[in-house]
Amino acid sequence: MARRLTVVFAAALLAGCSGMSPGEGFSGSAASPAPPEGGGSIGAGQVKAGLILPMSASGNAGAAGSAMRNAAEMALAEFNVTDLQLLLKDDGGNAPGARQVAQQALDEGAEIILGPIFAHSVSPVGQLTRSRNVPVIAFSTDVNVATRNVYLLSFLPESDVDRIVSYAISQGKKSFAAAIPDNAYGSVAEAAFKQSVARRGGRVVALERYPADRSQMQAAVRTVAQAATRADAIFIPDGADSAPAVVQTLTASGVDLKRVQLLGSGLWEDPQIFTNAALDGAWYAGPDSTGFRNFSARFRTRFGQDPARTASLAYDAVALISALTKTQGDQRFSEAVLTNSSGFTGIDGLFRFRADGTNQRGLAVMRVSPSGGQVISPAPKAFNGSGT
Repeated sequence: MARRLTVVFAAALLAGCSGMSPGEGFSGSAASPAPPEGGGSIGAGQVKAGLILPMSASGNAGAAGSAMRNAAEMALAEFNVTDLQLLLKDDGGNAPGARQVAQQALDEGAEIILGPIFAHSVSPVGQLTRSRNVPVIAFSTDVNVATRNVYLLSFLPESDVDRIVSYAISQGKKSFAAAIPDNAYGSVAEAAFKQSVARRGGRVVALERYPADRSQMQAAVRTVAQAATRADAIFIPDGADSAPAVVQTLTASGVDLKRVQLLGSGLWEDPQIFTNAALDGAWYAGPDSTGFRNFSARFRTRFGQDPARTASLAYDAVALISALTKTQGDQRFSEAVLTNSSGFTGIDGLFRFRADGTNQRGLAVMRVSPSGGQVISPAPKAFNGSGT
């Protein structure tokens, strides 16, 4: 049964792209258009889904929310689904707002909720939907808010870390050092890193946390540099604002980057990383960027601007429930269907939901180059095992 369902869903999800010319942080271009007053809806079908986004929030959150709203509209149009209606709900980026609009969506007959983005809003929404057995597909990166029937369709740091460590060990890297930011993302990355290295028989010879203030990060990074002679690879799970400074300190402290392999996470999918000569040849894990580039081109054609990176999550969420609405009848949003072990295929590649609400993604490994990330280990085309 799982294999048959996956073939149907993957084909349906990919159909939205074929034949076309086509964190909790956010990135993107200029602000998206203002959301419609009162939220409104997209589509007029009998199957209703709530879509909770921070469209009126300030700054990057609001821009991302509006871009995700546009991506949801685009998915519905490209799939030409007449049976589905998206109930747009603006939570303002806060938990009370999310709870209020989730209740509205449920009262209006929503069979599934897409969103919200922020972890502090996911839990109160999940508490509301649980009593009605309505599933949630949220966009938070905090696995602490995932639970049964509350699924995360986000890029989880744990997946990036496990993929890059697995690949590094497959390439003969056994001893690891790490310079990790002293923030929430770093805490998750550190735990995943230690577990992944130990599980595969490697060893961590040095690990230091560093503050965001560059004037204070050097002491911790120098400590890592001193241990680099015993390491095959150095892991730096940080974004373009800090990772280059960490690498600069490593080289200034005598680390030979021709001998030691630099490793990063999906945060390295950034032009500032690609244009930094010191990072040329470094490895990082993330979704194969081909799908997002094609999606971005279609988004620009439709809306006249680049999408926020998180916009593909909204597109994939709507694409998924569109496919399920078309093919699965009354069981379309059941736990058995949503946790199908063979998974689904979207803009960002293969993914599946686990019963505990977390997800697993089929990630590629890329090499940093001046022209962008070059795939050196392709993303898998299918999952092995149950994923439990």
